[in-house]
Amino acid sequence: MPSGVCSRLASALRGTWAQPPAVAQRCVHASVSRPSSDQSERTREPPRVFDPELLEFLVCPFSKKPLRYEASPNELINEELEIAYPIIDGIPNMIPQAVRMTHQNKKQEEMEQASAHT
Repeated sequence: MPSGVCSRLASALRGTWAQPPAVAQRCVHASVSRPSSDQSERTREPPRVFDPELLEFLVCPFSKKPLRYEASPNELINEELEIAYPIIDGIPNMIPQAVRMTHQNKKQEEMEQASAHT
């Protein structure tokens, strides 16, 4: 990987990973017993948002093609395969079990309609 790409990736990730994920922080808070008055005073961090600069480095694990960020459902979309990867606390979940189909395959839909009419 060229050094310019490495430095851009490092700087993009530096902002993303500067603090432990909120999930880890919640686990730590849950494991420590505190008086109830202390819990009401603690401030919650806002949920992390996805850094679109990471799109330069992220590709679909299946097709190895670039992904598109969709802010409204907070997902990374592979339009060619019609799948979406959820983003949780600013971190894309790109494992196969997390994939959501965005549109039903048109050929499959046509076959189901044809079999329903026979």
